[in-house]
Amino acid sequence: MVRKQFAPWRLLSHSRRIDAEAIRYHYDVSNEFYQLWLDREMVYSCAYFKTGQEDIHTAQEQKLDHICRKLMLRSGERLLDIGCGWGALARWAAKHYGVTATGITLSRNQYDYARERIQREGLQDRCQVLLCDYRDLPEDARYDKIASVGMVEHVGRKNFPVYFGVAHRHLAAGGLILNHGISTSESNDGAHALGGGDFIERYVFPHGETPQLSLVLSEMGHQHLEVTDVESLRPHYSQTLRLWVSRLEARRSEALALVGEKRYRIWLIYMAACAHAFEQGWVSVYQVLAGRDDEGIQPLPWTREHVYQHGASTEPARTRWP
Repeated sequence: MVRKQFAPWRLLSHSRRIDAEAIRYHYDVSNEFYQLWLDREMVYSCAYFKTGQEDIHTAQEQKLDHICRKLMLRSGERLLDIGCGWGALARWAAKHYGVTATGITLSRNQYDYARERIQREGLQDRCQVLLCDYRDLPEDARYDKIASVGMVEHVGRKNFPVYFGVAHRHLAAGGLILNHGISTSESNDGAHALGGGDFIERYVFPHGETPQLSLVLSEMGHQHLEVTDVESLRPHYSQTLRLWVSRLEARRSEALALVGEKRYRIWLIYMAACAHAFEQGWVSVYQVLAGRDDEGIQPLPWTREHVYQHGASTEPARTRWP
């Protein structure tokens, strides 16, 4: 991964139009192409491994459930998934946790796929996907829980106050938000802070930015979101990328027919390079759980047992005077 120096002009390049073009460039390649090597739920973000021996299907289901358990989703709650991809988290949460889920994306291909699959799985009464910029959500929309997985890298540092401000505004009282995103190492002094290098900027993720974790936490705090938990999944992403590379290589002939030699080789190089970057610690990925800081003590249990043990108490901690 080529190290890239700070480029001030890139902080100005996240208008609605440019963001939509960047998303379409990467995600609207071909649904069939992504289906060749993603898992059966079509999750295009870091998986979650418990042993390291899981296949991609199991690991991605574990990731979806990991997020739902961190958010303590309950039947009847309203969930917003910002940057929902092909709708996997929204479908999973509606199907397994009984929530009413709304996902938003700027990709027409993802939107069409998600809507078709929601219909096919009979989830249309409690799951929907909108073709919508996060800045254009209805002002009066409120959600009990918000998830943002692999989205913050597309926002741009300049727009962090707007992005996390939107999250705070649409989060209901007592609600929780989970932000899952790639961050550059704090020790790189900005070398990776504005993307993954010239190759990825030009051929893979135009206008992508990978900020330092400290900046994400700081901006969340400035927008009145109290961070309550941070988890690094760095080794999980390296393993995920290696599985993706192996699966794409195994479907080479089909990939070539769908997207051609150039695109096929670009995706292999980018994913292999990213796997190496995660292994070296140049970049990492963090799940950050937060709630509104104007609601007193967050409605969380005393421990994290509810994330890892089925049946563990999710009763919120309440302090009492002796």
